[in-house]
Amino acid sequence: MADPEPSWEWYRTFLQVLETGSLSAAARAMGLTQPTVGRHVDSLENALALKLFTRSFDGFKPTEAALELQPYAAGLASTAAALRRVASSQGSGVRGTVRLTASEIVGVEVLPPILSALRSAHPQLTIELVLSNAADDLLHREADIAVRMFQPTQEALVARRVGAVRLGLYAHKRYLAAHGVPKSMDDLASHAMIGFDHETLFLRRMQAQFPVFARPGLAFRADSDLAQLAAIRAGFGIGACQVGLAARDKSLVRVLQPVFSPALDTWIAMHEDLRESPRCAATFAALAAGLTRYIQIG
Repeated sequence: MADPEPSWEWYRTFLQVLETGSLSAAARAMGLTQPTVGRHVDSLENALALKLFTRSFDGFKPTEAALELQPYAAGLASTAAALRRVASSQGSGVRGTVRLTASEIVGVEVLPPILSALRSAHPQLTIELVLSNAADDLLHREADIAVRMFQPTQEALVARRVGAVRLGLYAHKRYLAAHGVPKSMDDLASHAMIGFDHETLFLRRMQAQFPVFARPGLAFRADSDLAQLAAIRAGFGIGACQVGLAARDKSLVRVLQPVFSPALDTWIAMHEDLRESPRCAATFAALAAGLTRYIQIG
């Protein structure tokens, strides 16, 4: 008798055990019982004729086979989620679910009013927002639409540049009252600088142009844009901030404007297969219009 075709639920459980490292944690996350999770794993192992986990002192440890299967199971999860989004949009008008991905700072500080207006215009639209600075792969349908600060390069994408987000150096007026206003980039060496903890290609280029942002000289390090913005707002020191965001807070003061004024190209992208989708077309257009207005503030 042939082995049964593995159920999608077994793969879903497999991914959850991989993520949580135990049957009990996976069961809590999925709203299942621990014995049910165990049966799913056993059934998948039997169907594939593979050992996927071994028990260790601190939970379930994935085997080499499990780690090789992980990206394929994750692909199934992305496809299943995309299928549900497409199914939810069936019918007339703009309706269903759109999954967006954007950086933390854009997703939290910039997109909410744009998405609120979009929802008011299309009440049957549901938004899923993934906050990530990583380049999620639209080709694998991990998201329907991405807002990114770089030009997407995949040929199967519809991409539109909406402009350049201007950056400036800002500090709370309380900090400047206590520590003085820098008159040159060299003066920043005596100030509490705010920046990133881990380097990226973009940051290395920024540091080459502005050495003051090199990691050893920073008084506050965080890879979260939101954490850096919170530190600036709290008066911790001086850091880079989008001009459009700083314009909303009169207590933030821009310093060294002529010297420090880099810009980040901003793009919206989606898979070309979604071009004719009413839900995605409406969302794409709303994002383009809203982000263009935001960029013009800077």
